[in-house]
Amino acid sequence: MRAAATAGGDHAAGTSAGADTGSLTAIRGIRRRAIGQATLDILCWAVAIVVAEMLRFDLSLTRIVWPPTLVLIAIVAVVWVACAWPGKLYRHRYPYGSFEEARAVAGVTLVCAVLVGTPEIIFGTQFGIPRSAMPIAFLLALVLMLCTRYAIRLWNERRAEKLAEREPVVVFGAGFLGSTIVQRLLTDGSSPYRPVALLDDDPTKKNLRIRTVDVVGTFDDLPAVVEQTGARVLIVAITDANTHLVRRITTLAEPLGLEIKLVPSLPDLLSGLHGPFDFRDLSIEDIVGRRPVNTDVEMTAKYLTGKRVLVTGAGGSIGQELCAQIHHFGPKELIMVDRDETALQTVDMKVFGTALLTAPETVLADIRDYDALEAIFEERRPDVVFHAAALKHLPMLQRFPEEAWKTNVLGTLNVLRAARATGVQTFVNISTDKAACPQSVLGFSKRLAERLTASFAQQTHARYLSVRFGNVLGSRGSMVPLFSRMIEHGGPVTVTDPEVTRYFMTIPEACQLVLQAGGIGRPGEVLILDMGEPVKIYDIARRMIHMSGRKDVKIIFTGLRPGEKLNEDLVAETENAERPFSPLISHAKVEPLRPEDLDHDRWAAHVDGRVRV
Repeated sequence: MRAAATAGGDHAAGTSAGADTGSLTAIRGIRRRAIGQATLDILCWAVAIVVAEMLRFDLSLTRIVWPPTLVLIAIVAVVWVACAWPGKLYRHRYPYGSFEEARAVAGVTLVCAVLVGTPEIIFGTQFGIPRSAMPIAFLLALVLMLCTRYAIRLWNERRAEKLAEREPVVVFGAGFLGSTIVQRLLTDGSSPYRPVALLDDDPTKKNLRIRTVDVVGTFDDLPAVVEQTGARVLIVAITDANTHLVRRITTLAEPLGLEIKLVPSLPDLLSGLHGPFDFRDLSIEDIVGRRPVNTDVEMTAKYLTGKRVLVTGAGGSIGQELCAQIHHFGPKELIMVDRDETALQTVDMKVFGTALLTAPETVLADIRDYDALEAIFEERRPDVVFHAAALKHLPMLQRFPEEAWKTNVLGTLNVLRAARATGVQTFVNISTDKAACPQSVLGFSKRLAERLTASFAQQTHARYLSVRFGNVLGSRGSMVPLFSRMIEHGGPVTVTDPEVTRYFMTIPEACQLVLQAGGIGRPGEVLILDMGEPVKIYDIARRMIHMSGRKDVKIIFTGLRPGEKLNEDLVAETENAERPFSPLISHAKVEPLRPEDLDHDRWAAHVDGRVRV
C-alpha cells in the first residue's frame, strides 16, 4: 500500500512538474516575442530618426552628425521602453496587429516623441541635430511600427493556413460573433477549420469583408456557395438561435451533406463556461425544443425564497429539474417526496451533491397513501407545493385505467386535502396537454385533477392552480431516448403515423415556466405554457437517423394506438385563454369538480367508451 501510494505520489508530482514545465515554456516564449518586438520597434525609431535627418539635409548622409544622433537614438530607446511597459504593449494585452494595439502604439509613440522631442527642439541645434528631426521621426516611426506589425500578422495568417490541411467552412452570421470567429479561425493554426465564405440575411452586410472572407449572399444562397467552395461544414454564428431558425438551417443544409456546428448560448458565453469557439454539434433539442426563456426571476424568488417548498414526484424527470431550480432560489426548506427510493437518491445527488438518503430533504411516500401524506404535511408544514407525481404513459394507462384513477385522480385528491388541512397557500398541479379535449385515460385523469385543483382553490381562496404543457424532451421513457436506442440497435424506428404531430419543450424550459406560472397564476386557473409550433414525429425520426450517420435504419408506421390523437390541443374549445402577464403563458378556467362529485362509475363508462367527457 505504501509503495502504491508512493508511486501515485510520484505520478502526481510528475504530472504537476510537466504542467509547470509547460507553463514555464509558454512564459519564456511570450518573453522572447516581447523582446523581439521591442527590438524591432527600437530599430524602427532608429531608422525614422536617421531618415528624418536625411530629409532635413536634402538626403545627404554626410551632413548628419553621428555621435549626437546615436545618443538621441539611445535616449529614445530608453524612453520608449519606459513608456511601452506601463502601456502594456509587450505584456500580451492586445490582439497582435489589431486596431486596439495600433491605438496603443500611437499613444505610446506620441508620449515618447513629446518627452524626447521637447528638449531636442530646444537644445538639439547646439549638437548639430535639426529641430524638425523628432516631429518627422515621430510620424515615420509610427508608420514603420504599424506596418511591421501588420506584415507580421499577415505572415502569421499565411503560416497558420499552411500548418494543416484545414476543413473549409461557411459561417452563417456576419455580426460581431461571426466576425470574431472568422478572425480567430484565420489566425489560429491549431484550428481544423478555414472560413471560405460568410452568409448573412441582413442586406446592409452584403458588401462586408472580414479579413479575406467576403459576405457572398444570404442563407438561401447556401447551395451555390457550397458548390463553389467545396465546404463541408456550416458554423452558425448566432447565439440562442430559435427553433424556427434551426429548422430552416437543417432543412437547407442537410441535403447538401453539411455538418452543422453551433456556438454556445449567450448565458454560457457571459458566464465564461464556454468560449465562442467551443463549437458543438446540432442536437435534436435544438430542432424541436430550444427556445430562450426569460424567467421573471424577481417574481419567482418572491414566493419561493425563505419558504418551505414540497415537491411530489421529485424523483421524476420534471420533479428533479424542479427541485434543482427551486434550490437555486434559496427556500427555507426543500422537501422532496417520491415512492421510488432510487429516484430519490438520484435527485438528492443532483440537488445537494449527496446520496446518503439520511437528510430530511428526501421523503419516501406514495401519494395514494393519505395517512402518510397527512403526517408529512403536518410535520413539515410546507408553504408551497408542486405536485408532479403522476402516471403518464398513455398506452399503459389505456390497458390499466384503474391505476390512472388511483394515482392521477385519487392521489392528486390526497395531496390537495393534505395541503388544505395544513394551510398551503400556493399549490401548483403539473398537468398535460392531453387534458385539453381528452380522449385517452391519461388525458381524462389529468383533466379531473385540474378540475379538483380548481375546486380546492374555491374552497381555500388560495393560489391553487394547474400548469399544462406538452411533451418534454429527455424525460424517462420519452420519444427521443427511445428513438436513440432504436437507431443504435439498427432499427427500425417505429412511428405511429406519418402526419402525427406533438408539442415539445426541454425539461429546463418547462420547469422555468412552471416556476414562473406559480408566481403569476390566479386561484383556480389552468396556465398553458407556449410550446411553439407542433412538430411532426416523422421529421424528428428522420433527422435523428440522419444525425446518427446510419443510412440502413428504416422507419415503419404502426398506426395510432387507442386513445392517441393525430394532433394534440393545448387549449380546449370551451376555454377562453388570455395572456395578461407573460407572452409565454396563457391563462384559462376549467369547471371546478367537488371531491364528493367524483364518480367512479362515470369514469369506468368513459374508459369503456360509453360516455363522452
